[in-house]
Amino acid sequence: MNATPFTATVLGTPRIGPNRELKRATEKYWAGELRRAELEAVAAGLRRDTWAGLAAAGLDSIPVNTSSYYDQVLDTAVLVGALPERVAGISDDLDRYFAAARGNAAVAPLEMTKWFDTNYHYIVPEIGPATTFSLNPAKVLGELAEAVELGIPARPVIVGPLTFLALSKAVDGADAPLARLDELTEVYAELLGTLADTGAEWVQIDEPVLVTDICAEAPTLAAKVYNRLGGLSKRPAIFVATYFGDPGAGLPALAGTPVEAIGVDLVYGPNTAIATVPELASKTLVAGVVDGRNIWRTDLQAALSKLATLLGSAESVVVSTSCSTLHVPYSLTPETELDDALRSWLAFGAEKVAEVAILARALGEGREAVADEIDASNAAVASRRCDPRLNNAAVRAEIARITAAGSQRGSAESRRDAQGARLDLPPLPTTTIGSFPQTVEIRKARAALVAGRIDEAEYTKQMKAEIAAVIRLQEDLGLDVLVHGEPERNDMVQYFAEQLDGFFATRNGWVQSYGSRCVRPPVLFGDVTRPEPMTTAWARYAQTLTDKPVKGMLTGPVTILAWSFVRDDQPLADTANQVALAIREETVDLESAGIAIIQVDEPALRELLPLRDADKEAYLRWAVGAFRLATSGVADSTQIHTHLCYSEFGEVIGAIADLDADVTSIEAARSHMEVLDDLNAIGFSNSVGPGVYDIHSPRVPSTEEMVTSLREALDAVPAQRLWVNPDCGLKTRKTDEVTESLRNMVSAAKAVRV
Repeated sequence: MNATPFTATVLGTPRIGPNRELKRATEKYWAGELRRAELEAVAAGLRRDTWAGLAAAGLDSIPVNTSSYYDQVLDTAVLVGALPERVAGISDDLDRYFAAARGNAAVAPLEMTKWFDTNYHYIVPEIGPATTFSLNPAKVLGELAEAVELGIPARPVIVGPLTFLALSKAVDGADAPLARLDELTEVYAELLGTLADTGAEWVQIDEPVLVTDICAEAPTLAAKVYNRLGGLSKRPAIFVATYFGDPGAGLPALAGTPVEAIGVDLVYGPNTAIATVPELASKTLVAGVVDGRNIWRTDLQAALSKLATLLGSAESVVVSTSCSTLHVPYSLTPETELDDALRSWLAFGAEKVAEVAILARALGEGREAVADEIDASNAAVASRRCDPRLNNAAVRAEIARITAAGSQRGSAESRRDAQGARLDLPPLPTTTIGSFPQTVEIRKARAALVAGRIDEAEYTKQMKAEIAAVIRLQEDLGLDVLVHGEPERNDMVQYFAEQLDGFFATRNGWVQSYGSRCVRPPVLFGDVTRPEPMTTAWARYAQTLTDKPVKGMLTGPVTILAWSFVRDDQPLADTANQVALAIREETVDLESAGIAIIQVDEPALRELLPLRDADKEAYLRWAVGAFRLATSGVADSTQIHTHLCYSEFGEVIGAIADLDADVTSIEAARSHMEVLDDLNAIGFSNSVGPGVYDIHSPRVPSTEEMVTSLREALDAVPAQRLWVNPDCGLKTRKTDEVTESLRNMVSAAKAVRV
């Protein structure tokens, strides 16, 4: 293929908009407040701005088809005709798409889980006997045409067939989705021919599954797929991108096929054995030396040295980010509250694009062409190394003392007896996961506090009023264990980061978590300490309003790490223990305030699981250790809950048991209680609350539907160990949806108790 060579690129880009324009437009469309044409205009404007910015920065190959209304894997399901039959009757294609993602009153959504080891969620395709693959290229062709018309050196990006099927779910008795790989590959062959007809010179096909052990045959299958696609007589040049780690045997497998370019992540796969693959000598190597998923400034000198070692291993070397910049905020520019030192250590999306361009220029013109930029990088690296905020001797000594003594509580049986006497709960106790809807009034009050229009006293007054309303609602509904609703919290991680030393909370550092859901991960840059209690006053106030137990609500150390941008200058285990120590201090204060149940959420336990099997045991050891450090400071009569959601739990099921929480609530509605069989298989004997309805869908489940779920749960878990709760927190839902759903949930629990 005689495609134009390129020197500098990124593997993908964010799409929510620098000020979350697409999020707001999408939610207005869902609410019926925006027409489809208006939504499309917002998305098109963001695409144009993104492409123009990348071109102006100096990139000479620009990814397109990375825009999405919800998720790139769902987009791929549409591309290859793999939406489930239950949405086929929806005539409007966009409403059909959103029904698959979110469900509606008549249609259950597809499952959702984490994208590899990131905090991004993808929609899990369903592949059944009735799935008939067929090409529907309107989106990719439309965005390519837009870019070409603007003079953009466009490179369409699509999720590869191997990754798509490896991450899909078999339904209705179908064989494993990868059994359909040959069939799907032919659809990709048709797509490549169509792209060639439009004049596309390059296509990027993402195959991150090659950096995992999800499928032992992946390298062999990749060779088969890309020999077939590379052998097509009519196609663009093919760039296969791997990222999030070392592709291992996948690299020589790809290098032995006719594809023109291969991408490797040299940030998270620094030991990728490029020099041992002689077939790369005829390929373009797209070297991911700028971290696409964390926010630390690139050590330009080290990256340039790495790039120099690659020059003899490939026909040409292209500078790139390690993965899509979907995972980082748009720009540092709005972060006006950063101190100079911390600012010098950071690079968000725009800054990473600039780093790619700098390195590409240095590679092409020599170090002298960018000497000033490299000197600035060296100065930032040096200042970070010696900053006192990164080495607190006291917190390190306290962690060593506690871990040496052992982070243990009493036996599960003794704890159960002590808690039963203290709490006196009915069989199948009902509760929620923690948060209640963040209403317009709550958000306005928070914005007014930040803007200085109200003071702290007025804000506290308004939040207490909301807490009182939530407590009354739960008592009226008949819930057994209450929560205060978390109105004062902007986010389950950011809220704590804003009160812990060693963190910086961004002003506009939004990234997409799923669909229109955006989060602002804080920056964990230094040693972590807790200056004062963070949640105790709110929990104490809520408990004064009711005789029923109110749960204290905390976020666990692993989840705080997973949903933050974490320092990369020490092992994650060390940082996890520092956060765990702060959470431990908070649990002790909650207990002293009379709180009998404390929930320490770890929804990200599975998320940080390494992608290679050889690395998993060590991770799970320190992750479990951090949780136990955080929760072992209280008496046996204080009940510890934890919560996990929206992950494939099979690989961490043993670790869930090892957490030794008294009660574990867990996502189960979309997966129809499948996780309970996994728990039983390992002898899990503590209490469990499998979610009986999916809170990420606007539909209100009926009492009968939840009765069915509870009876399924009781087939696996005895009543004395079964709790009744939703899948996740209720923050993103509307109050009327929540009220009706919880009323039905309580009715279902009462019906099953009889």
